[in-house]
Amino acid sequence: MAKRSIKKLRQQQLMEKLEENPFLTDEELAALFSVSVPTIRFDRAELGVKEYRERIKNVARSAIAHSAGRESEPVNHPMGELLDLNLFKDGLSVFVPDETMTFDDSGVVRGCFIYSFAEMLATKVIDANVALVDVANIKYKQPVMAGSKLVAKSEVVRRRNNEYIVWVKIKVNMAEVFRSKFILSVID
Repeated sequence: MAKRSIKKLRQQQLMEKLEENPFLTDEELAALFSVSVPTIRFDRAELGVKEYRERIKNVARSAIAHSAGRESEPVNHPMGELLDLNLFKDGLSVFVPDETMTFDDSGVVRGCFIYSFAEMLATKVIDANVALVDVANIKYKQPVMAGSKLVAKSEVVRRRNNEYIVWVKIKVNMAEVFRSKFILSVID
């Protein structure tokens, strides 16, 4: 069977499994399909399936809305979809901003959403519940349009006690649109 058809079949079965049980983790899915965790994450990204935490939040919102007799309103925030994470080393995430995140009808995404996406990935890679940005050196290299797929790569370049220096670079179609250097202090 060709690789493409194996992948399609796996993705179809992945969707079925997650419809049956949205509480399956990437690790459980990887074991179930005998593939790596990054393969499951890439499959989910291609299918538009949210990461475990987001699926849990959606199930909770639906349950609350159902018990209240109303539909839940979606909360739109730039958390992104975490594709790969090596704690205290590096991480990879994707995020697609929508029209609600733009300047009035221009289609250009507001910088605060791009910054927030970068900061969240920087905090996630150092595994901090609470981290304060001591310094942020940022550069917006070109405008980002709504609907663009932002791919962020983070790298922890130094750690000293409870202070971390984390680089985050964001690209659209392989072109860098934003880069940042965060100095973060972790609060215990």
